[in-house]
Parts: sequence; structure tokens; C-alpha cells
Amino acid sequence: MADDSRYKLFGVYVSEPVTDALEEYLYDTAGVVDLEGYFDTTSDLVPVGDPGADATDELVADVLEEFAALYDRADFDAAERVAPDAFNLVHLAARPQQVSDIRERFRAASTIQETDSRTVQTAILAAYFETDVDD
Repeated sequence: MADDSRYKLFGVYVSEPVTDALEEYLYDTAGVVDLEGYFDTTSDLVPVGDPGADATDELVADVLEEFAALYDRADFDAAERVAPDAFNLVHLAARPQQVSDIRERFRAASTIQETDSRTVQTAILAAYFETDVDD
């Protein structure tokens, strides 16, 4: 039985403009001022009711729901041009099943695109936020 009182933390690698869009989203949605230091990464669980975790859970749910359309709009070529050291590791929280589902979709997209997860995560989330992959 799933524990509905906790979210699971997981990381995504995204370019700087996508990080900025994510930070803006979390500030507007949940009042999160410092995304980088918001989640305690020494534990991989966050309680439901945490404003930042609730917001990222909703974000992950939206991305899962729209994944096919986001995939079609994603600029994978631009994401592949991002320098390998220019990606930021960002932690998000979501219900454990959603974490499994989003990881599976990112892996499948990586296989189809014949690229790495950083490229896919950046391209898909850039499409979600309707932002450029890179400056």
C-alpha cells in the first residue's frame, strides 16, 4: 500500500533558463524563494502539505498528463547543444508512483532520441514552461 502522506524526492538535470522558469513557477505557486536549498536531500521523503512539495507534485502530474504533447514540442536538438557542465541538478517531490512514471517516460524518450537524460529532461521541461532551452 502506498504512503499517501509522503512525497518522494528525485532529481532532474535542466539548463539554466529551465531552472529559472522552475524557480519562478515555485515562487509564484508556493512562495519558494530558494529552490536549491529548499528540500532537505538527506532524506528522500517529504511530507504532503509542504507547499513546495505540493507544487512540484502538481507540476509532475501536469507533465505526465501532457507528456506526449510536450515531447512533440520539445527542442531536443537545442538541449543537446547545452554544454555538459551547464546543467543544474534540481530536486522535485512527487507521489512515489508519479516519480516512477516520470522516470520511465524520461528513460523512454532518451532511448527514442538516442540521447542522455539531461537533454530529455531539459527539453521536456522547457516545452512545459514554454521557455528557451539555453540563453
